[in-house]
Amino acid sequence: MTLETNQAAPKSHFGVIVKSAVLAVIVAGLLLAAMYFNLQQAFRDALAWIDAAGPIGPLVFFGLYIAACVFMLPGSILTLGAGAVFGIVNGTLLVSLSSTAGATAAFLVGRYLAREMVARRVAENPTFRALDEAVASEGWKIVGLTRLSPVFPFNLLNYAFGLTRVSLREYVLASWIGMIPGTVMYVYLGSLAGSLAELGAKEGGRVRTPTEWALYGVGLIATVAVTVVITRIARIALGRRMSPLAESKENP
Repeated sequence: MTLETNQAAPKSHFGVIVKSAVLAVIVAGLLLAAMYFNLQQAFRDALAWIDAAGPIGPLVFFGLYIAACVFMLPGSILTLGAGAVFGIVNGTLLVSLSSTAGATAAFLVGRYLAREMVARRVAENPTFRALDEAVASEGWKIVGLTRLSPVFPFNLLNYAFGLTRVSLREYVLASWIGMIPGTVMYVYLGSLAGSLAELGAKEGGRVRTPTEWALYGVGLIATVAVTVVITRIARIALGRRMSPLAESKENP
């Protein structure tokens, strides 16, 4: 018994050290990004380099997108840039793979490495508390609906799902399918940009195409659907918790 305990202690300490190191890197990256970099311009410069990098360009883009997801950086400029650099079809395929891989990486960090930190942040948001109840009941359906809805923040959602009871397989599949419509829309918009310098600029008086309106409609419907489902499940869960209290008052 003593030997097993002594052997287990270093492993436990090693796990704490690894978690602390990962958290320190993430926090340092966020602070440096916020203090010293113009992220929009930095991403544009990276995209320009990727555009001229030839065959290794897609690999660099893939790694950059994953890093943006893990460090919770606003990566919409990367999705737009994929349309400008790679075109609609190749850009959509690349962003779809990159965003799914990035979302999965953040999910795993949230579940196994930064659980306490993410839990503190998510606990302050009642929507995510209800989301946990909804995921426990509906699983991958909720993951897919939230991916379709633009209301839920992509980066925080990746970590928040790591705290829920959804399985990794369901999370990856539902996220990949649910993110496709938004990916197509942003890559398409990026392909319309005249240059990388125009990415993320205001659209001015440009008229939206029927495809854009259709994709916005999908997002709106998904937002309504997920709100209704989460509200219903939260109400049921609340009723279950309140029933024992009501019974105890009736039968002191």
